[in-house]
Amino acid sequence: MNKLFVSNTAILLEDGKIIEHQDILISDGVIQSIAEHGTLHPDADAVILDGYGKLVMPGLADCHMHTGQQLLKGRVLDALPMIWTRIMLPFESTLTPEKMKLSAELAALEMIRSGTTAFMDAGSYHMEASAEVYLQSGLRGVLSASTMDEPGLPASIAQTADEAIAQTDRLFDAFHGRGLLTVVYSLRSLISCSEDLILKAGARAKERRTLLQAHMNEYPNEVNFFLQKKQQRPLEYLDDLDILGPHFVSAHSLLLSPSEERILEQRDVKVCHCPFSNCGKAVPDTPALLERNICVGLGTDGAAHGGLSLWNEMKIFRSMMNIRFGAPLANPTVMPAATILSMATKNGYRLMGYKNAGSIKTGYKADFITIDLNQPHLYPTGNLTNTLLECVTAGDVCDTVVDGKLIMKNRQILSLDTERILHDARIYQKGAV
Repeated sequence: MNKLFVSNTAILLEDGKIIEHQDILISDGVIQSIAEHGTLHPDADAVILDGYGKLVMPGLADCHMHTGQQLLKGRVLDALPMIWTRIMLPFESTLTPEKMKLSAELAALEMIRSGTTAFMDAGSYHMEASAEVYLQSGLRGVLSASTMDEPGLPASIAQTADEAIAQTDRLFDAFHGRGLLTVVYSLRSLISCSEDLILKAGARAKERRTLLQAHMNEYPNEVNFFLQKKQQRPLEYLDDLDILGPHFVSAHSLLLSPSEERILEQRDVKVCHCPFSNCGKAVPDTPALLERNICVGLGTDGAAHGGLSLWNEMKIFRSMMNIRFGAPLANPTVMPAATILSMATKNGYRLMGYKNAGSIKTGYKADFITIDLNQPHLYPTGNLTNTLLECVTAGDVCDTVVDGKLIMKNRQILSLDTERILHDARIYQKGAV
């Protein structure tokens, strides 16, 4: 049984408050006890983690990223539209198992170092290669394969509806439930999916009791497509097909009508925003979604859109919410720090289907990170919860624990060979330029 003991640390609680001088006893991947420092005693075989000068908080949950775009850093910013058809799709059509392995290795390093403990991949190609890496990484991952059957796709990724479903079936059979991995079904780009594929993906997700995710209401042309073809908005169309439900994850969800917001609430659909990527398209009405008790998480949208740091995404999201909703009403607390931190942790875990996770509580999954507080940009502070949002960066994450196991200690990643991966990345870059 794996045992870990965190000694004399501060803890970020579920309500955003912070308590100091606590000990945490973990075994079998679960937080067993939390108590005042000195009142708990670790077993002789427990790994001891010194928490003095650190804050323990839930690990971050990236609800929407793209492993297959990890090697596209620097190629999207300032590019003319449409980047999806001109840059991203052509690049993904050239992916190989070797490129996907390197992509997943680099993504895993970046996520571990920035404090992400769970992630949801939006789907790409050769996902088996990335799954093997994520198994080794120790991260909690939700994977899917890119699912489209639009005529005219590059030959290397052209598929029929049945072939697209079979691709995810193979991934599911090989990796669902292995280690900390879950496999789900997806609709990569809704306007690139036939109704036959949409219905088959929805049916298969329900049959296998797993999630179904899709890019939704991200671009005006996507909304206009369904208005012209079906006289319905995208979420109205999916609702009529009986696709939506608590298992459905609606990524982006920027251009929502009041009718679609009601549908999200009624069907208990989960929503993910990707602030840096989204801010070039639209600002979501997140306050309205939260008022409806819709579960909203945050994602990075992959490394091609500014990297995999959810700390960056939280800061950008706060600014977007203030500019769009707070400033016009002179309401500086339209999106409080505690709310955003909860979206990046507890809500993210709930969105991915994990129970008893995303909070530092007895009986919850031991997925957490430590923040080194003894730094000039963090100390002293009049409100540490606010400072987490305002000032903490990926480089302040000291330790990363997933399922009760240390996968990074004092900034040293324990589950992957960092030097070998960076060496391979340098070789790739020399060949790519």
